[in-house]
Amino acid sequence: MVKKTTSKPVTPTAVQLNWLSCGLDQAGGKLPLFDQDGKEISERTIRACIREGWAEPWFSNPIKPDWLICKLTDDGREAVLATQKTNKG
Repeated sequence: MVKKTTSKPVTPTAVQLNWLSCGLDQAGGKLPLFDQDGKEISERTIRACIREGWAEPWFSNPIKPDWLICKLTDDGREAVLATQKTNKG
């Protein structure tokens, strides 16, 4: 007999939320490649957000093909806004 498990909804980590929230006010939900200090956003963070459906690749950069240029998805926007709402209330 297979034991039924209930999985808790995944919520973004603080680092992921910080990155995802940058897309809220950008045209098309564009997410940055670098943080406010000029440090490159971790590929691990980007790939985790893509895997969860919060971000998606937008286009390829022919000059820097290894850069993941992404945009915020509707699910990502909802995750950020839900977390902001939870933290306020």
